Amino acid sequence: MRLEFLQRTFWAATWQELDCFIIDNNGFILVSERPQEMGRFLGELDGALMTQLLSMGVFSQVTMYDYQAMCKPSGHHHSAARSLVSPLSALLTATRWLVNELLLLLLEWSAWGSWLADSGAEAKAVFHHSHKHKKQDALQPCDTEYPVFVHQTAVQETNGIIECGTCQKMFVMQQIPSSNLLLLVTDPTCDCSIFPPVLQEATEVKYNASVKCDRMRSQKLRRRPDSCHAFHPEENAQECGGTADTSASLPMLLLPLCAWVLPLQLLQ
Repeated sequence: MRLEFLQRTFWAATWQELDCFIIDNNGFILVSERPQEMGRFLGELDGALMTQLLSMGVFSQVTMYDYQAMCKPSGHHHSAARSLVSPLSALLTATRWLVNELLLLLLEWSAWGSWLADSGAEAKAVFHHSHKHKKQDALQPCDTEYPVFVHQTAVQETNGIIECGTCQKMFVMQQIPSSNLLLLVTDPTCDCSIFPPVLQEATEVKYNASVKCDRMRSQKLRRRPDSCHAFHPEENAQECGGTADTSASLPMLLLPLCAWVLPLQLLQ
């Protein structure tokens, strides 16, 4: 069944003065009257409703771990002194700075025409901004944990009232037969913004020295398969992309050389 047909059928059968959602068993919205809400987590949009469903046992929270995540470095140093820099590292840093300055000089003083002066200034600003942004976004491997919400199949239907200060918000939940989908109907007239959203944000797992060592020991080494399976009898080799026939293009190989030589010739 196509999603568009499901949406038309759903809106034709529901009362439009109520907020109606179809969510999956993990709380993500599949069908909503507002297209910008589709694909988002219910707790992010309606923290009051998700909090109530959790308290009633309709959903349960499970903690998942990502052992291949990337996090921003904490920036914590045991000493106020700067770390020692090897001569090779210092030479590479100086060379990188010299090449960057040379590229900026070519951008500013190239003889492509006076109308490129503004473009050179913009390119310089963009270069400095991207270079600074790249330094700020340096990431390092880490472990993270994040919550996942799972529907308890024993609860197939329920309803309730959420106290939101000056008003009450009613809701009804019904599981759609032979599927992992849930129908939610809520009252949109009551403002329940006093409830914070329920998010699925990942947080870095901090290990002490002993736990970190145990964590590294528990990681199992990946073993290569005993044999290579490069062919399947039901596979049609003629349907492959034929990348082996791809050859290098001579103009594309000469393009980087021209990009360096041409500005030098114009400067002479």
